[in-house]
Amino acid sequence: MSIKARITEDMKEAMKAKDAQRLGALRLLLAAVKQREVDERAELGDAEVLSVIDKMVKQRRDSIAQYEAAGREDLASQERFEIEVLSAYLPKQADEAEIAAEIEAAIAATGAKGMADMGKVMNAVKAKLAGRADMAKVSGLVKAKLAG
Repeated sequence: MSIKARITEDMKEAMKAKDAQRLGALRLLLAAVKQREVDERAELGDAEVLSVIDKMVKQRRDSIAQYEAAGREDLASQERFEIEVLSAYLPKQADEAEIAAEIEAAIAATGAKGMADMGKVMNAVKAKLAGRADMAKVSGLVKAKLAG
């Protein structure tokens, strides 16, 4: 079953269970997926749906930081709940050792020597870790590795 079909089924379950909070989060997700399909005039595959989910999780994390700074714990807790719902569709997150191994493999495969090769390394790493790691964090690790 595709991720999109799973989301639709989970949305139906949330409707039946009258779980308004979960239903709202799933509707937001499906709306974002459909919007991207309309924008690109194509049906999204699992990889594209994962990138939409990943983007939504990042947005929620940014919102949490802003809400906490403004003292709005009620809104921050809603965002945390939405992250929890969205994360259920993401693949298992890569651990530190796996990320480091992928970076080493990408550097070896691309023959990167310094910061000028950062783009090549990031493209190789992104292909392996997309949806499984925070790419901003990975970028920092790659930068440190190439600079050192």
